[in-house]
Amino acid sequence: MKNFLYRWIDAEAYEERCGSDNPSKVEWSRGIPLLITHAACFAVIWVGWSPIAVGVAAFLYFFRMFAITGFYHRYFSHRSFKTSRVMQFLFAVAGNSAAQRGPLWWAAHHRHHHRHSDKEGDPHSPKLGGIWHGHFGWLMTRGAFCTDRDAVKDLMRYPELRWLDRFDLAVPFLLALGMFGLGELLRDAAPSLGTNGWQMLVWGFFISTVVLLHGTCTINSLAHLMGTRPYETDDDSRNSFLLAMITLGEGWHNNHHRFPGATSQGIRWWEIDITYMCLRLLQVLGLVWQLSPHPAAAYRPVSGQESQPVPSRTGLPG
Repeated sequence: MKNFLYRWIDAEAYEERCGSDNPSKVEWSRGIPLLITHAACFAVIWVGWSPIAVGVAAFLYFFRMFAITGFYHRYFSHRSFKTSRVMQFLFAVAGNSAAQRGPLWWAAHHRHHHRHSDKEGDPHSPKLGGIWHGHFGWLMTRGAFCTDRDAVKDLMRYPELRWLDRFDLAVPFLLALGMFGLGELLRDAAPSLGTNGWQMLVWGFFISTVVLLHGTCTINSLAHLMGTRPYETDDDSRNSFLLAMITLGEGWHNNHHRFPGATSQGIRWWEIDITYMCLRLLQVLGLVWQLSPHPAAAYRPVSGQESQPVPSRTGLPG
């Protein structure tokens, strides 16, 4: 029992199962945190709502979605821009607050996705495992819980990132405590706002986190099933305006799989990429630099590109 509980605190305590010859086996016990997080959202029936609680939930959705798309994805997974070591750590903490595991885990699985997209070895292909597996079910498989360190050797040399990856529940736990504390503070300091600790915890942490998780997962599932394919790639990646709005620009998924090394995923003027806009702002502030542009081929008429299929490139370090 002690070892079982310790696995929830220290991710490395689970790694004896990583060498299993059945990595696709579903470990239902790994779904307990997901089940609790989803079930906690129903507490809204008792805690009610207030404009301030809903506003905080919306802000944390936007902030943490940007942390996932801009930092976990475009920085840690693809290294499509540069920053300082201090900012790298702060980016990792921001991404970790989304409760989507540590930066090394996230980057390793995403790099596997690009190297084996919609083929054997892709951890979350809806083409191979169905929409449920691609969207959510893969998270509960035995192999999905482990971090392939060989895939993130460039990140493994930072002990602070390894610590975050190992104790990946620490930051989300502190965020949840912070939400409760904020609600209690506002209850006493500004009672007219009509909130309290439990209400802020439910809205600011649980509801925001669950909506954020499913928003992120739509790129794994729906972005390989619905939308347009302006570029020929060796997978089923697609562009979707709706998914781009939900995920601050990640919905231009076919663009990304064709030019994965570029920082921006929007190419045409109407392909809104809010994540890229935010990264440009950070660039102006001097916090990031050397954002990778699209190659000239990205701006040629799409019809001309469709007549000459090209293989998808990973755009990954190493």
